[in-house]
Amino acid sequence: MRANDEDILASAEEWRRAGRDVAIATVVETWGSAPRPVGSRLVIDGEGNFLGSVSGGCVEGAVVTEALDVIESGAAKLVSFGVADETAWQVGLSCGGRISVFVEKVA
Repeated sequence: MRANDEDILASAEEWRRAGRDVAIATVVETWGSAPRPVGSRLVIDGEGNFLGSVSGGCVEGAVVTEALDVIESGAAKLVSFGVADETAWQVGLSCGGRISVFVEKVA
């Protein structure tokens, strides 16, 4: 689901105030053809609910999974997806590009 940055950040703040664990994923780098530009965001709660978009297809599912790990551990991480990666077809980034997504827990 796509939303503008204000919606995403407002949701992150609202979810935290409601006592939910939250992470934000942000596209920090792209190469070649990428479905979403640098700065695109996805907010994820501890139950796997999300708002926004960092790519589309199965990449979003993989980012949600990474975000749940980040929420649990508290340790931010940088994840990359690309066609050269053997998992690229599995996660749906077959457009020939690559993206890097920074995932961090909202305190």
